[in-house]
Amino acid sequence: MSSTATEVVRLLTVKGGTLAVAESLTGGLVAAEITSVPGASKAFRGSVTAYATELKHRLLGVDATLLAQRGAVDAQVAAQMAVGVREALDADWGIATTGVAGPDPQDGQDVGTVFVAVAGPPGTGSVSAGGGKVERLRLNGDRAEIRMESVRSVLALLLTELAGEQTGNERAQDTERNGGF
Repeated sequence: MSSTATEVVRLLTVKGGTLAVAESLTGGLVAAEITSVPGASKAFRGSVTAYATELKHRLLGVDATLLAQRGAVDAQVAAQMAVGVREALDADWGIATTGVAGPDPQDGQDVGTVFVAVAGPPGTGSVSAGGGKVERLRLNGDRAEIRMESVRSVLALLLTELAGEQTGNERAQDTERNGGF
């Protein structure tokens, strides 16, 4: 159990928020990290491990044309996964991981290319208005190290969003200043 996961659960619980997770390369590690925190059941709704590309479309609503054109390792795919899991599991927040842990490249992407995404509550002027906040990572290490750093990174991104959550007007102004998604 990491201090980041503990703080995520604490903030969600204090704010009365809920979380859903969509995972690809991390294969359930994000959900395991969150559920290792005592009291996680107050905030954690569940997860979808959509390892196969077609499941990203079927279970999470990722655009099939996007998947066909760009593959599963893409910023927009990560954003749509986060929004899709949030909607599918009726949560306030959705987070997602997709990428290449190795040993071989995938979809034209090198090993260590990872996208992590967060989609906040709809209708509050949060990052979800543009489909989510996404970070592209270029990670080094072996398969296990890439997967674990992906877990740490998506939880850190969520923590930043939770800690910085503002009122609707403040968030809308911030989103406008920073160009939205």
